[in-house]
Amino acid sequence: MKKNLVILSGAGMSQESGLKTFRDMGGLWEQYDVTEVASAEAWEKTPELVMRFYNQRRKQLFEAEPNAGHIGIAELEKWYDVKIVTQNVDDLHELAGSSSVLHLHGELRKVRSTIDAGLVYKMDNWELKFGDLCELGSQLRPHIVWFGEAVPAMQDAIPIVQKADILVVVGTSLAVYPAAGLINYVQPKTPIFVIDPERPTIHKKNVTYIQKKAGEGIKELKLKLEKHK
Repeated sequence: MKKNLVILSGAGMSQESGLKTFRDMGGLWEQYDVTEVASAEAWEKTPELVMRFYNQRRKQLFEAEPNAGHIGIAELEKWYDVKIVTQNVDDLHELAGSSSVLHLHGELRKVRSTIDAGLVYKMDNWELKFGDLCELGSQLRPHIVWFGEAVPAMQDAIPIVQKADILVVVGTSLAVYPAAGLINYVQPKTPIFVIDPERPTIHKKNVTYIQKKAGEGIKELKLKLEKHK
């Protein structure tokens, strides 16, 4: 039976694919706080701004491809039962071939109804417009968990982490809650590998740090995992 290998991934995972974080986007967005483009309040006050922000991010995603880190993680399925819990809203893990990906904060390539959160649609282009409606006739919005909104996927993420035989943290400093709290659900003796150039401190035992970006870090991870097969 394959061991359960759980990946917690964040923004650093996708930077090598050219996807920028909010603070890296520059230009027009330098004058705004992230809550001004990523909250329900912002959608009520300045929906045009929010729409433009997510269209720009989505356009960037439609032009991006998985990097060596995404591909390396997908390849781990040959030897492990790999489950990915990601804070990222891109679908680069899936495009690389990973078969089990849980998105904590929503998915950029999807939109949903503003009156029924259960009505979710996948987009085949990057531009969402006012007048694009769900089947009930309401405006569609980005399928994103905005600041101040609940993170329903946490209830699915917790048991995944609890069952991990090996935990890998890549591209996230685990500073954003509630996602950061997932590390507290790992079993005491579970080995943890942290891949990040900045070496975020994880207050757990059995932690191995790989101070590299995702692509190179996953390569090194594969070598280290030989000892845990």
